[in-house]
Amino acid sequence: MNFLDFLIPAAQAQSAAPAAPAGGGFGMLLMPVILIAVMYFLMIRPQMKRQKEHKAMLDKLSKGDEVITSGGVAGTVIEVGDNFVTVEIADNVRVRVQKGAVGNVLPKGTLKSA
Repeated sequence: MNFLDFLIPAAQAQSAAPAAPAGGGFGMLLMPVILIAVMYFLMIRPQMKRQKEHKAMLDKLSKGDEVITSGGVAGTVIEVGDNFVTVEIADNVRVRVQKGAVGNVLPKGTLKSA
């Protein structure tokens, strides 16, 4: 008897057996939903929280606050408008920047100690 004779009947027997029902239909449908939920909680929700905190900080911005802009310029707020903020970065040196460019509000006295 040939070695291949042992393999061929086994292969025919496997192909003749009824296929097991694929229960992956629900799993395949559930996977994108889980992926979207993970992305929401790991990426989208924290970013929305940061945006909300930044907007609240900009709304509280007032004259005399010490700030750092997103460009790294540190100064004291002289004037606050609807869209722009005037920041004094040195004696009689004033820069007008967009409100959204204010990155952080520093504690009082930070610039004088530096």
